[in-house]
Amino acid sequence: MTRINTNVSSLVAQNRLQSSNNDLQQSLTRLSTGLRINSGSDDPAGLLASEALRGEITGLTKSISNTQRASQIISTADSALGQVSNLLNDVRGLVVEAANSGALSKEEIAANQLQIDSSLEAINRISQTTTFQGRKLLDGSQDFVSTASGVSSISDISIDQANLGKTGKIDVEVVINSAATQATATAADSGFSTAAQATATTGASINSFTIGDATNNVTIEGQFDSVEVVDGGGGATLGAAISDGVLTITVDDAATVTGAAVVTALNGVSGVYAEETGTVADVNAAAAADATAIEGAGLSITAAETGGDFNNVQISYVAGDAAATTASYDADQKALTVTIGTGAGENNLAAIAAAINAGTTEFDAEVADGTGSTPAAAKVTEYGEFTIDTDNLPEVGSTGNTGGEVLNADLVFQLSGENGAETFNFGAGTTKDQIAAAVNLVSDSTGVSADATNALEFSSTGFGSDALVDIDVISEGAGGTFKGSLDNTRSTGSDIVATVNGVEANGSGNSLSINTSSLDLSLTVDDGSSTNFSFSITGGGATFQLGPDVTSTQQASLGIGSVSTGQLGGASGRLYELGSGQSKSLTNDVEGAAKVIDEVIGKVVGLRGRLGSFQSTTLESNLVSLNETKANLQEAESSIRDADFAQESANLTRAQILVQSGTNVLSLANQNPRNVLSLLG
Repeated sequence: MTRINTNVSSLVAQNRLQSSNNDLQQSLTRLSTGLRINSGSDDPAGLLASEALRGEITGLTKSISNTQRASQIISTADSALGQVSNLLNDVRGLVVEAANSGALSKEEIAANQLQIDSSLEAINRISQTTTFQGRKLLDGSQDFVSTASGVSSISDISIDQANLGKTGKIDVEVVINSAATQATATAADSGFSTAAQATATTGASINSFTIGDATNNVTIEGQFDSVEVVDGGGGATLGAAISDGVLTITVDDAATVTGAAVVTALNGVSGVYAEETGTVADVNAAAAADATAIEGAGLSITAAETGGDFNNVQISYVAGDAAATTASYDADQKALTVTIGTGAGENNLAAIAAAINAGTTEFDAEVADGTGSTPAAAKVTEYGEFTIDTDNLPEVGSTGNTGGEVLNADLVFQLSGENGAETFNFGAGTTKDQIAAAVNLVSDSTGVSADATNALEFSSTGFGSDALVDIDVISEGAGGTFKGSLDNTRSTGSDIVATVNGVEANGSGNSLSINTSSLDLSLTVDDGSSTNFSFSITGGGATFQLGPDVTSTQQASLGIGSVSTGQLGGASGRLYELGSGQSKSLTNDVEGAAKVIDEVIGKVVGLRGRLGSFQSTTLESNLVSLNETKANLQEAESSIRDADFAQESANLTRAQILVQSGTNVLSLANQNPRNVLSLLG
């Protein structure tokens, strides 16, 4: 090279050395920071991707923190609810103990009441003092606000979660397609025979009179103590009425009255039955104008002992097959049954009184013979011949039932319901009312009640598919028709069928529930209600941010109701009612207190279960998901942004060698022009 103005070799060496220095500097920077991308010039596209990932990772990190805090809040609330549950179980034990009133003194029951009062105060205190960073959790301030209280058919409601969205409101429309039903079984009238019954009261009389002569007469039976025939004085031709136990028949002395007219008039009087047993041309043909009285005619059945054990005893008269009239008393059923014999004279009052006195020790029966006098000309005769007509017995007493229906054979059946089973044993002649009363007496243990207003109907006390009425006839006497009269021997109810905002709800009895991404609620309507309704959720709830994006889909709003004694409860009542002086205290209503405490325990357990479910299925699963997502994003971000130390170490070594060699080469290149000086020598 003989040119010296431009040293091309030096320029080339300088450029290569500069490049090597840049590579060396980059390697040193990456190794010192651990990042492959330290500026936008390092990798513009990679920088954009990594920064986006860094933003997501930051959001996920905060979401994880939020979820952990939410879990801590739920744990705090659950711990307090656990203490409430312990107190409620203590209260329940005290209520059950107080129900043993036969073995506890008044002082012991009072001591139990003091313990209950103390527990109620503790529950209220927990409700007000359970806080997290100053925010109360169990006083109701974290519950949702809705207009459901204005819907009369809603008996209970729990809004667990609701996504109120941008509007801050959810409208809820409930359409009931099919109401919940009870289980029912009906014994038709064909299962019973007709016989009369009456309440046994002191001096209650079943009276029978015959007016007319021995051949042509009208027989009168009814609820009266004496008969009086008076002259109408030219007024109304015929009339009849009962006043103060006296049946008064008013006849115009000058008129001709037929037996049919007398029967019609008498049957128009409540408590009287009359039939024409002969042709009566002139009922009062020779009666004197003054009154004719026959007093005291009838059968008086009186309890042998005083006391409430004989209140509302039912008397049943049934036709028997034996010749003699008999009587028996069932103390458990409070039923006095008189079986009328087929023999001559066995249906008169004297025979019945004798049968009652011989067959029972609990009652005294007596026939009143009458103390009045009969004018010779009167046509009211044969007042001493009193008989019982088993087909047309009159009503006796205020609770009597003319033509009452009774079993025509002995009957044993087992009645099963949702709560349990009971076996019943009834004798022939037992009335529908007595069967219903026996069933209702133990309805709390079977879950089945009975009604004998029309046919004998058995109904479950509960509603829904769990409701059950199962009648298993174990034995029935000859000629019995009860089993054959049942429309079914096993019946179940049906659950409510409804939609909430167009989504089919889960039904259980009168309760329905729905769980969607925007709404999770459960409510109970009145028994058997089929009324559609609507309400709005307008705010409230505890909102937790569980995702990296601040949107309603990544939030969860949870309702936490109050556990104060004034709010805990349901259809049975409120917890505060168990306090001293309240309606369901131990001295006022132990059974009511037991129902309330059982319902309250169920409410608290349900709340704990709901919070626990939210914590485990929502928070903990969300925490796992967020951590896994964060790890994956961090890995992706690292692969883009972080430096590979092995590669960068190799790059550093290479750059160092190139810089050193480049420096030496540049030195040599700079010395090349000096060789021209040898030409001058």
